Amino acid sequence: MKRELDWDHLRTFLVAVRTGSFRQAAEKLGVNHGTVHRAISALERDLGTRVFDRTTSGLQLTQSGEALVEPAEEMESQASAITRRISGLDLAPSGSIRLSLPPALSHGLLADMLFEFTELYPDISVHTISTNRVSDLQKLETDISLRVARNVDEDVLGRKLVTFVQAVYASPDYLKMYPQLLENEGEGANWIAWSSLQDWVAGSPFPKAQVRHVLPEVSMQIEAAAKHLGLIKIPAFIGDVDPRIVRVPAVPIQSGYPVWLLYHRDLRRVARVRAFVDFTTSFFARNERRFTH
Repeated sequence: MKRELDWDHLRTFLVAVRTGSFRQAAEKLGVNHGTVHRAISALERDLGTRVFDRTTSGLQLTQSGEALVEPAEEMESQASAITRRISGLDLAPSGSIRLSLPPALSHGLLADMLFEFTELYPDISVHTISTNRVSDLQKLETDISLRVARNVDEDVLGRKLVTFVQAVYASPDYLKMYPQLLENEGEGANWIAWSSLQDWVAGSPFPKAQVRHVLPEVSMQIEAAAKHLGLIKIPAFIGDVDPRIVRVPAVPIQSGYPVWLLYHRDLRRVARVRAFVDFTTSFFARNERRFTH
């Protein structure tokens, strides 16, 4: 066994463990299948033992491979910490920022933020990841995350920016089709839902309305409501800016979810990150009524 192992080989090993196949690991790393195979073969030569059994159902860790996972993850954590600390030496507000946020926040709101931010910081570019998946700030999958959640329990720096409200929307033509919505508790009308979980309908203003379609993204729901397909309950700051839909009259707003701004503590001294954090905090404070009324 060699005294020192190649970190790139260990990194490839961890990706293969997490994806379960060389082909998926290659896609994750952005390399070809042969590159992954050679890295694992080199690692096994350095260790003097096999780390995977190749089976028809995928990769299976050997006993040696299982023993390698924990120290390899420790090295991964150390490598990420080094990257974060070196990035922290950055002094000028320039360069790029990786920002992850859910699609609901990217619908209209992001463009307004970027317009102001670009005016203030023309040398910073923002690379966004629009996803409902929680990005791993510890592993530097992203620099900053805007997240919609009740609570955050990770070891990161976080600020609760605002708690938005939700309202029920429909197209004006749909409301004309059902003029007695409230009186009839929505009987005959349809909901467009976020997911197959529909227990919220019973506690809604229209408990007798049926779920007709399940559309998981807010943009899909708005398009469906604009085509007169039903009622939607979405964040008011999104629904209010689309002229094709209106709030259903006499239906009170409902509490939504907090919006969090999260970033790793090792990046707090990076000028471009600090600039975006301070700007975003100010933007949400200045536009509080947009989210809460």
